[in-house]
Amino acid sequence: MPVFKDSPSLHAQLYPFTQTRKPEDIRIGILTIKEKYERLKKDGELDPSVLPGVINAAETKQVNKLIDIVHLNDWAIRQDFALITAGRTSQPISSTNKIIFPENIFLEEGVKMEHCIINASAGPVYIGKNAEVMEGSMIRGPFALCEGAALKMGSKIYAATTIGPYSLAGGEIKNSVIFGFSNKAHDGYLGDSVIGEWCNLGAGTTNSNVKNTASDIRLWNNASGNFESAGIKCGLFMGDYSRAAINTSFNSGTVVGVCCNIFAEGFPPKHVTNFTWGNERYELMKAFKDIDNWKKLKSKAITENEKELLKHLYNK
Repeated sequence: MPVFKDSPSLHAQLYPFTQTRKPEDIRIGILTIKEKYERLKKDGELDPSVLPGVINAAETKQVNKLIDIVHLNDWAIRQDFALITAGRTSQPISSTNKIIFPENIFLEEGVKMEHCIINASAGPVYIGKNAEVMEGSMIRGPFALCEGAALKMGSKIYAATTIGPYSLAGGEIKNSVIFGFSNKAHDGYLGDSVIGEWCNLGAGTTNSNVKNTASDIRLWNNASGNFESAGIKCGLFMGDYSRAAINTSFNSGTVVGVCCNIFAEGFPPKHVTNFTWGNERYELMKAFKDIDNWKKLKSKAITENEKELLKHLYNK
């Protein structure tokens, strides 16, 4: 299981996602870290004598920095798939689909999936309750489409990808995590990236995940206040409530803070700070209104707790 020992340093390392959630609420694999704990505890696999955040399990891996979410997602999907499906039977897969290695595919109740191609020979594929995979989609495992989420027609999904609950995804996605309630619904590439909740990537938005020189990518580290090595593959990390206009192009190793609206000519900066509106600062009341408008599209509304949290971040 992915594990961590909570600390102020860890919160800074996992910026921007820990601006709006605790580390244990980060999604990696199919479940959040907290959800993994709860399932293991229910199954009696937790040792209460160990320190908080340490799991008494056969295999553990540490989440210490942003890029770990990307690097561990393949492994975490496999772990969660085994945990969730143990002793259970998948819903039947429609014969209109082209399936490779069906025994490695699990469909929950209410799944809609017709005329798709799924290759689970290299890793499991999990389709959550009431999720939809529209016709023409192509998927390679390991992959997770969580409850109520949807893949648009003709989506191309590569391994180690998680689409979180009630998110809408399309285009080409590889080795990425979308936490939940977010949209990357159109053509464009998302690779080696993590997208928070209530985000929207406009049509044609694409990120680079490899430099043209194939050299080391530098990623913003909020703990040190510097750009630090993230390896040769590293994409976009976008905090909650942020959005990008159509045809936005993100450089490899870009970090976008909370509640940003990205629109401008050329590449956005490699680090976009919280509450950025184009080249200006978002007005807080307008930010609240815009968030509420986006949440209404998924039959939700901004809460008073969200407003208080965002107000605190805005005034820091």
